[in-house]
Amino acid sequence: MSREGYQIPTAQSSAPGASSTQVSRADDNMGTTMTYMCGDCGFKFPLKRQDNIRCIECGCRVLYKERTKRMVQFEAR
Repeated sequence: MSREGYQIPTAQSSAPGASSTQVSRADDNMGTTMTYMCGDCGFKFPLKRQDNIRCIECGCRVLYKERTKRMVQFEAR
């Protein structure tokens, strides 16, 4: 197939296994926020996926993700 004849697939194409609920879930995930802590000033703030990776207060680019509240258990030998 030549490069000129190639057409980019769209989200509305009827691909096997694809449904409209999967597309809407992907849009919802773009808006979820995570809480980060600045490595310089210690300020905690939420960031979305498309936001700049930079502290709102001091402008530092070193950010730490908050630890999960879920219990995490590892099996040791």
